[in-house]
Amino acid sequence: MSKANPGSRARAERPGAAPLLAVLLLLLAAWFGWGAYAQWRAGTVGEQLQQARDRAVGEVMQALATQARQLERALQQPAVSAALAGGDAAQAAVAIRAGIAGAEDVQVYAFDLVQPYQDAAGFGYARLGLLEAALVETGAQARVVRDAGQVRLGLAAPVRLGGAPAVAYVRLPLLRLTGVLDAIPVPGPAYLALRQGGYNVVEEGNAGLSGEAEALSRPLGKTGLRIAAATPDVEPGPLGLGTLPCAIVAALLAAIAVLVLLASQGRVALPRRRPAGAPVEDEPTFGQSLQRGPDPNLVPAPEAGTDPAEDAARISPAAQVAAGIFRAYDIRGVVGQELNPAVAALIGQAIGSAMQAQGLREVVVGRDGRLSGPELAAGLIDGLRRAGCDVTDLGLAPTPVVYFGAYHLRAGSCVVVTGSHNPPEYNGFKVVIGGETLSGDAITALYRCIAEDRLHTAASAGGLEQRDVSDDYIQRIADDVQLDRPLKVVADAGNGVGGEIAPRLLKAIGAEVVPLYCDVDGTFPNHHPDPSEPRNLEDLVQTVRRFDADLGIAFDGDADRLGVVTGDGAVVYADRLLMLFAADVLQRNPGALVIYDVKCTGKLSDYVLRHGGSPLMWKTGHSLIKAKMRETDAELAGEMSGHFFFKERWYGFDDGLYAAARLLEILAQREESPTEVLAGLPESVSTPELKVPVDGDAHALVARAVDAAQAGEGSPFEGARLSTIDGLRADFADGWGLLRASNTTPVLVLRFEAENAAALERIRGLFRSQLQALLPGQTLGF
Repeated sequence: MSKANPGSRARAERPGAAPLLAVLLLLLAAWFGWGAYAQWRAGTVGEQLQQARDRAVGEVMQALATQARQLERALQQPAVSAALAGGDAAQAAVAIRAGIAGAEDVQVYAFDLVQPYQDAAGFGYARLGLLEAALVETGAQARVVRDAGQVRLGLAAPVRLGGAPAVAYVRLPLLRLTGVLDAIPVPGPAYLALRQGGYNVVEEGNAGLSGEAEALSRPLGKTGLRIAAATPDVEPGPLGLGTLPCAIVAALLAAIAVLVLLASQGRVALPRRRPAGAPVEDEPTFGQSLQRGPDPNLVPAPEAGTDPAEDAARISPAAQVAAGIFRAYDIRGVVGQELNPAVAALIGQAIGSAMQAQGLREVVVGRDGRLSGPELAAGLIDGLRRAGCDVTDLGLAPTPVVYFGAYHLRAGSCVVVTGSHNPPEYNGFKVVIGGETLSGDAITALYRCIAEDRLHTAASAGGLEQRDVSDDYIQRIADDVQLDRPLKVVADAGNGVGGEIAPRLLKAIGAEVVPLYCDVDGTFPNHHPDPSEPRNLEDLVQTVRRFDADLGIAFDGDADRLGVVTGDGAVVYADRLLMLFAADVLQRNPGALVIYDVKCTGKLSDYVLRHGGSPLMWKTGHSLIKAKMRETDAELAGEMSGHFFFKERWYGFDDGLYAAARLLEILAQREESPTEVLAGLPESVSTPELKVPVDGDAHALVARAVDAAQAGEGSPFEGARLSTIDGLRADFADGWGLLRASNTTPVLVLRFEAENAAALERIRGLFRSQLQALLPGQTLGF
């Protein structure tokens, strides 16, 4: 009796298995094949879009050049030349308009632009920016402006009116610029737009991709315009494979499916192999393997965790919490006297309670390099978890990196354990809930929650995980900021927490870095970590000179503030840096709001206006500035203390590290040396911040000074423009002075600025006499 063929017997026992397997393999082949096609198609769309974008750049530039040449030809006409030479602005405007087909309006303005600046908002900041550009650039300039209540194309060129400098302005239909885009096809799922600042002049294609279009944008010369483009995200193929691997896998699966079908029909013999001496019946199937219990030797140990009951014991409601540590901008106190882990836990539970009231659970926590940081952070995290919050602990991290983590991890809330620029014995907490930095009443509400025992306790403790987002932070900035040329920079972290990340970030954007005091040491052994004090920059000045560096930059203890010295050792105060930042931001965002605090130079307002922006003076304090930015949708803000807030291209929080990157980007774009660029900023005779310690209520003293200044006739401040939004600021025709109470330490803060030394001393003497009357017998020190 002949033996049956084993393969035939298997086919007899499982007659439908091979066809089903072949169908499954074909489905998988189709899946991988579709992945290959989809990625190929997306790549084709991307190439087509880049071609469309580059064509748009060329044709829009050509359209701008054509309109500019038209204006320049009109200015050369005899009738125009005669009217300008005779000083007749109205007749010159008429003659220019006659030489430009389709011109809607023409005006000739004097060099000082007094008329437009009388109503800058009504005239339009974009138009002002165009006129200013025409006065300083060579040849005719073009911008998209708002004129006569509508968006138009504006042209401007410098002229001589009666022998004096002037500028001619022409308003044209916007179609002169945008018409060329109508003939440029945009691939179906893609997006293309002509932009100026944050405004879309015209857009085509999938508007849902608008927010992603900056990555592929291309500028249109120095016009402030750019072509932005975006394609839908390319989904990776199955198992994350690319186009070619997907195609190869699809082909292999299809081939195997064909072989299986042929084998099932006996046309192809498939090889079979089994281990020698091991009968097939004794080998467990996959299903049998799953039914077997786990190997007892591989059972994992119980997961370590915290017992909520033990947490409750540690977080004692009886702990005494001092009301004085709840300040205007944050929570801050002396460790061992006002702050300890138990107090930190109660603060964490209060923050968690406030979050739960808003329906929020996720929170990011980080700490600076102070010696008390680990134990206070641990207490804070215990309190947050007790309130039911899920905590992501970033560990040692600068304040801006923690802020970034809240955005990057989509938590929206964060707490930073930091004493900022205060002495080593201090520590504290900066709190953001739902994207809003707590200040004022919101800070004191946390204290009331603790004092009135209204702390929320969840049924089970929230989760906890550790993350490190420093590489993501550096990559996010380096993807956006790269230096046009290398600059040698000395970076002084003052032994603060920024010391580990600052050199890495600056190298990533293309700088040559000389690190100074970048080892994190919570005792701050070399100098106090406050870059707003010139004496703390002395080592930085010497190091810059020793290494012949282009620039020196310094950070405070938690790296949310920036200080700068030039290559020749001059300290550049933050209000002058804000001018440089404002000019850069306003190039791309004409008319944008720029906020500055009451301690900044009086020249800043005029500088912002001259560059087509809208200046706004506001109260000092990082929390207050951020709140005002949210309220007004400002693109940029800065404080004299060195806090800088970029909403343009960033997230709007104060970030000394990012500000340093943006500063180097601007300086690397200029042909002059960084020292020459910074020296060219408007300057006057001024003092740094002057601080007078007081024993009593500093705010009450300032209130009395305000009352005296507002006494009316006979007041020593008669004739000055007074601002009392934050203390007392008196602006005279030749300078100004400021007196305000610090919200973080018991001191009075003063600053003075004037056109010359004599005026500075006069204003300083006026404030000195008024303050001496309020503090008889005390040495003021200024």
